Amino acid sequence: MTAFSTADDLVINRKIDGDFTTSTATEEIENVYEISRCAKWIISNGYEKVALQFPDEIMRDAAQVAEKLGNATSQKIAILGDTSYGSCCVDEVAAEHFAADSIIHFGHACLSPTSRLPVLYVFGRKEIDVLDCVQKFSNLYPKDDNVVLIYDTGYSHVLDEISNHLTPVYKNLTKSQLDLPTSFSNSPNSSNQEKNIESNDSHTGALTSNTTFRKCGRLFPNLSEQDFNESMKIFYIGEEGLSLSNLMMTFNKCLVSCYDPAQKEIVKENVGSSRALMRRYHMVEKAKDARIVGIVAGTLGVVNYLNIINRLKVMIKKAGKKSYTFVVGKLNVPKLANFMEIDVFVLVACPENSLIDSSEFYKPVVTPFEMELACNSNFEWDGSYVTNFTELLPGGSSYRELVVPDEEVADVSLVTGKMRNIGLSKDQPETMSSVVLRSEALGVATIPAESAGEYLSNRSWQGLDQQLGETPVVKAVEGQFGIAAGYTENPANKDMK
Repeated sequence: MTAFSTADDLVINRKIDGDFTTSTATEEIENVYEISRCAKWIISNGYEKVALQFPDEIMRDAAQVAEKLGNATSQKIAILGDTSYGSCCVDEVAAEHFAADSIIHFGHACLSPTSRLPVLYVFGRKEIDVLDCVQKFSNLYPKDDNVVLIYDTGYSHVLDEISNHLTPVYKNLTKSQLDLPTSFSNSPNSSNQEKNIESNDSHTGALTSNTTFRKCGRLFPNLSEQDFNESMKIFYIGEEGLSLSNLMMTFNKCLVSCYDPAQKEIVKENVGSSRALMRRYHMVEKAKDARIVGIVAGTLGVVNYLNIINRLKVMIKKAGKKSYTFVVGKLNVPKLANFMEIDVFVLVACPENSLIDSSEFYKPVVTPFEMELACNSNFEWDGSYVTNFTELLPGGSSYRELVVPDEEVADVSLVTGKMRNIGLSKDQPETMSSVVLRSEALGVATIPAESAGEYLSNRSWQGLDQQLGETPVVKAVEGQFGIAAGYTENPANKDMK
């Protein structure tokens, strides 16, 4: 039996590996989480019910922060225990369950614009050896190189100190700025926004101009998209993760170097960016082969998520494919495995959570940009990559008019080598449907051709039968009780079973 199950005592005594860092010292809570600034923001704006959002790695300090803010403001404070989607996004849905009128987001943020609630960002103060960072930078780049300095939000508090060391030496150095969403920068105290993060307002969107280029939640003064070519170098301060992956895919022509403050090491990260682009292009081919597409809502708070979903529906339909929309919360393999009739999933999420490795999933997971390449014949790939779906909408830098062939076009799949058709054929109207016998109990249902219903009708197992009227009615009896590791059975009920 040990080959098929684990002994109870081993399960209970098993040690779990993980980062169980102790809580922040009480005397440091005020400085790390900027309690005074948060309290001032709440009081000056008259907010009465404030939701605090923490990522998992700093959730240990949530109770202390909430208690201090409650005492300082005398307002109702709630902690959002588990985010609906990525922790980098502001979880307006969870906050509305508390009927909150504002949110304070702690920790790393993707800075995606929100649509319903005002937000205050507190990025924290990650530790970094400034002198070591400056030394590693100096050893890496000649003085006349064109370098853009980009940093994780947790290191924004030391950017002034780093730039003071580098700017006098590197005349072609460009410092990026945090592109704070409008809901924050329009707050009454926006004149001194992020005072503890930047001392002279030089790293936020407060000083934008006509020559400022926006990308990846950052602003790049006096630069344009064309400047990010093979001659431009990017120096990123932060750990490897979703932010860096998003950065590398977006600026895939630039040489990216990452300085990890924890390891005090520099890694040239763009070595595999071309391979990553080829893998993503393989996903485009998978999307072209697909006949049934699942649109997965990976966010309910980022601005324009409904607009991109509606655009995907129209585009997929004109391309001769069927689409279904799913809201499943955080993605995992078992959730999507429930929909085996889907050929490919399109994930609508923030830029950092859009690029997922779907190798473990049963079906490919692509981005809206990749689906656009697959279905919109007016969109030709030039090697650039778009992770922010708002750029695909009207007014965005990568928007293209939706052009789909008026009639079916034959093509050859680069994945299977077989012929495939793109677009609606003349003999296939958009409203075409089939009649499929689902079960004797439910009768006949009308469903779209080549849809999930037709797939279900061809499966040998279609789910549990309800057997209405065939199951005898019995009285409920007390069963086992206890915990999952060891249930206790009531002997009095043995004769009743």
